Amino acid sequence: MQGNIAQALPPWQVTRAVLGWLEEDVPSMDIGGLVVGETPTTALLYGKSKGILCGKVFFDAVFKALDCTVEWMEGMEDGAVLSPPVPSKATTYPNQGKQDETDREQSIKVHVATVKGKARHILLGERTALNILTRASGIATISRASVDIGRRAGWHGTIAGTRKTTPGFRMVEKYALLVGGAATHRQDLSQMVMLKDNHVWSTGSITKAVKAARGVGSFSIKIEVECQTLSQAQEAGAAGADVIMLDNFAPPQLKETAALVKSQYPHVVIEASGGITTETLEEYFSPHVDVISRGSLTQGYPALDFSLKIVPLGTR
Repeated sequence: MQGNIAQALPPWQVTRAVLGWLEEDVPSMDIGGLVVGETPTTALLYGKSKGILCGKVFFDAVFKALDCTVEWMEGMEDGAVLSPPVPSKATTYPNQGKQDETDREQSIKVHVATVKGKARHILLGERTALNILTRASGIATISRASVDIGRRAGWHGTIAGTRKTTPGFRMVEKYALLVGGAATHRQDLSQMVMLKDNHVWSTGSITKAVKAARGVGSFSIKIEVECQTLSQAQEAGAAGADVIMLDNFAPPQLKETAALVKSQYPHVVIEASGGITTETLEEYFSPHVDVISRGSLTQGYPALDFSLKIVPLGTR
């Protein structure tokens, strides 16, 4: 992915989203903030699992809203690989109890950033900022893994997400897909027309559905049709669809159908989707399949582990 992807995000949308998330977390009083007060404080952000860093722009926005500053360690850009050192089996921890846990934690984390500000302000933003960072990094990590599988196999196509995103969190999830090297697919209902079985059942046929959509979208909107059979895909191609999704096809059937459709409608983009996992992804690669979309990139991803720790008094 070229350029700084964060520059595609409207600043006011980032700010508005962050303020909404903070308000959700603190709808009234923050009694814990009263306990710590407004002493100038430093906190260290640690990454504790291997993966792809993602979400800096949102993390920064959270603490900017709270009059705090964030300084990222060298090389800690969105898309950077986090590789905390893992202690060997031979590593021993001579201390017992809480200190032993601290020693172990120290050995498996990497310093990612430093946050400075009033103590209560840092703690006001801590959980919101971490929630964003862990989830965005998780999506970027699983997306990068999928994209790398395609590259290693020499596949020409694109790995994409879907519109199966979390309400109120779509901007972060779509951004994370891009950071991971995947495509976002359509951003929303207004960006591209996708005609699924419900549209076809409501209009009576694929041909009627495509005609109705084209009558409004004209040349400026792409039309995609979800198909479960070869005959449906052929009807979609004949009706003028720009993208044909072959949904829930087994790999052999997918490859055969994609080849036939491409031979008849070479201009059409062929997308494969439905139940495709990281483990089975390579089975769907074909010179006739242009896009493989996976809802699990924004639905079933593992979150990366981060923590934000205030530097204790007397050690700053």
